[in-house]
Amino acid sequence: QVQVEESGGGLVQAGGSLTLSCAASGRTFTDYTMGWFRQAPGKEREFVATIRWIDNSTYYADSVKGRFTISRDDAKNTAYLQMNSLKFEDTAVYYCFADGPGAPRSWGQGTQVTVSS
Repeated sequence: QVQVEESGGGLVQAGGSLTLSCAASGRTFTDYTMGWFRQAPGKEREFVATIRWIDNSTYYADSVKGRFTISRDDAKNTAYLQMNSLKFEDTAVYYCFADGPGAPRSWGQGTQVTVSS
């Protein structure tokens, strides 16, 4: 199974930027998908962005399109989420995940992102 470890959360003012990292280890695959969900207090966990390793295809939630960019580093088995123009409503715990073919989804421990207005 793939293990993922994330980092990079913190406190930032509205309009600022943060970059999250998600490093995969253990059993990795040629074709796997990594990305992030987030969960704000009192709300359901929601999809943020994903990237597919085999063709670099990316998908974003409408709420973050144009502000967030997901990318990868093959050599490090790491995905990155560059978050720009952050808004108060982006405040949440961000959870990285990895999906491999035929394998259960692996989740990171979560990292807090707090945007002050």
